[in-house]
Amino acid sequence: MTTQVTAQVTTTANAQRSSSFLRIAIALQTLTIFLQAVSAGLLLSSSYGETLHSVGARVMYGASMLYVLAAVLAWKPGGGSPRPVLHASAFLVLASVQVVLGITHVPSVHLPLGVLMFGLSVLALARR
Repeated sequence: MTTQVTAQVTTTANAQRSSSFLRIAIALQTLTIFLQAVSAGLLLSSSYGETLHSVGARVMYGASMLYVLAAVLAWKPGGGSPRPVLHASAFLVLASVQVVLGITHVPSVHLPLGVLMFGLSVLALARR
């Protein structure tokens, strides 16, 4: 009986830890996307804006990969829903498309997709 209670408490603690990590990953992703919007403005008005936006793109992409990792860790060991994994994976696909559009200089799609990604990231953060 004591073993069952201990296992249940451990499982609950792991699930809470995974959920916290997931929330932090989503918050980091949201912040990096917001900073990309700021650096896009600097891109238009300063000489160092392009460098800042380029570095920010790499950080944002890394944050999207961290979101996928956090979603998998919250799902698999914690026994949670696989839905966050699907959301995180779809977001990584959007981030990949965003990077390609930025590299190929297609601002007519790159900018609206960035706004959409920010909105979706805020929505994911609000759900957690």
